Amino acid sequence: MSSEVDSLLSQIQGAVAAEKVTASAAENIKIWLTQSRYATYASQVAELIKKEEWQALDDAFWTVIPFGTGGRRGRMYPIGSNAINERTIGESAQGLASYVKETVEGPLSCGIAYDTRHRSREFAELCARIMVANGIKVYFLDDYRSTPELSFLVRYKKCSCGIMVTASHNPPSDNAVKVYWSTGGQVLPPHDKAIIDRVMNVEELPLEVNFDDAVASGNVEICTAEVDAAFIENVKGQRFAGPRDLKLIYSPLHGVGASAVIPALKADGFTDVEIYGPHAEPNGDFPNVPGHVSNPENPQVFDAIIERAKEAGAEFVLATDPDCDRVGCAAPVTSDLQGEWRTFNGNQIGALLCDYVLSKKKAGGGVAADNYVIKTLVTTEMVRRIADSYGVKTYGNLQVGFKYIGGTMDEVGPDNFLFGCEESHGYLVGQYARDKDAAVASMLLCELAADCKANGQTLHEKMESLWWQHGYHAEHLLNQKMEGSEGMANMKKLMAKFREQPPNSLGGLKLLRVRDYKNDVIVSAAGEKSPLNGPPGDMVILDLEEGNYVAVRPSGTEPKVKFYMFTYVEPEQLSLLEMAMSAMEERIAAFERELKAFTAAI
Repeated sequence: MSSEVDSLLSQIQGAVAAEKVTASAAENIKIWLTQSRYATYASQVAELIKKEEWQALDDAFWTVIPFGTGGRRGRMYPIGSNAINERTIGESAQGLASYVKETVEGPLSCGIAYDTRHRSREFAELCARIMVANGIKVYFLDDYRSTPELSFLVRYKKCSCGIMVTASHNPPSDNAVKVYWSTGGQVLPPHDKAIIDRVMNVEELPLEVNFDDAVASGNVEICTAEVDAAFIENVKGQRFAGPRDLKLIYSPLHGVGASAVIPALKADGFTDVEIYGPHAEPNGDFPNVPGHVSNPENPQVFDAIIERAKEAGAEFVLATDPDCDRVGCAAPVTSDLQGEWRTFNGNQIGALLCDYVLSKKKAGGGVAADNYVIKTLVTTEMVRRIADSYGVKTYGNLQVGFKYIGGTMDEVGPDNFLFGCEESHGYLVGQYARDKDAAVASMLLCELAADCKANGQTLHEKMESLWWQHGYHAEHLLNQKMEGSEGMANMKKLMAKFREQPPNSLGGLKLLRVRDYKNDVIVSAAGEKSPLNGPPGDMVILDLEEGNYVAVRPSGTEPKVKFYMFTYVEPEQLSLLEMAMSAMEERIAAFERELKAFTAAI
């Protein structure tokens, strides 16, 4: 070890002693400085140490970036174990390749696609080169394409695995890889942990393969046109008969959505579709979107699109996130297109689509008791109540992440699957994929909107009719950012406090029990414990009076804690919908105030 490296390591230890760098960051920095596999990056690490860029170093090295609910995702930075860069993306691909070679028999192949983010194409080619170097054939979508099309590609080409380069709706600073198994679903336990084990032990990245040479030799097969056509045909296969008289504006939010949503709508007979111009350009900076975050969960994303809809006399508005697996929508409240418009949250869209799909299935050929829908634990119970009304089973005891919905489809048997949804604007109908698909959801939402129009009803009035039938449900999501190593420590403290010393009440409603999914236990308000038959995960649910509850979990893909709030008024208690809506709005506001205060006390 050179004297210069000794000096740098001494500086790092001094920074640890001065509490400018965490001990875990120091350990990872040492690895990148001294181990041969990181030699390419050692000079960059050294430069930051010499400049005493301690915060940047700590953020980039304090942990090894993990696989979360959506794969390996984070902020791009040229170096660091906790950043997205050539090394961490390469390690992910090599770890996956090693695991596939160990566990899968026969000819091996991998599907790869990418979105419009910065460096996405570069990272996709890097993953392809590593796969080919490991003897794994690559099927490559050679243009910006959607995540659900990658899921379809893996199934269509019978691939051993798949890689989607995208950070979904995260800020422009981020990128990621979503890793898929042969099912077309994102990797589930135990595969995810086994892949991480391989990732942690990657030595050199096998980068001797040239991408263009691999294409020329057939080791990388460009199959974009073929897969596009087959994918859209499968999406179209989920259509229902009905009116198609609808004028709409669609925004891809600078992402890949125009490659999937527009062909799907055209195939389904929708002809009066305008792509919103300011969001049409594929651009990883997301320049014309509020806060430069292309997330259809954010109502402000729709403000400018709604203004254009009013100018154009449009009746419906859709927007999809950058990798086109999530969709949001807005519609006029009354028949007056120039009047008030409102967006729908993810739970409301899920309820609308669930009722639409089940009603059409029932009318078309009936539904059976072994038909089923799937939702996650943090998705509205209104979906279950709708399914119950059609005599359809619900699988809802699932942790957050659409991969668990895909996994349940395969576990139960996909032939009886009717609909899957999660509150974060993810939906699936059909068996062609094992991930949420904004193309099929957009198509069916337009069918529903056209149906409502033909019946002289607005989409918001349709939502109200479902509330009258199944009870008023109001949900709200509160995100509390906790960035860096300090934020992670505070997240752990907060989750421990919810388990050990939860609030006695929220919004004036008494706490009845705590469901602790990490420790698989139910703890009553009196402290009595009983077993919890639930999927393992770092989440607690606070059950309150009157069917209200709050779920708390750290995000698996971003540095924040998520609070999911659920309120409910039984249909028998609904004398006036407006009164119930106002009361639940006040209740949610109280929940939010008290949860923020509880968090601030950490």
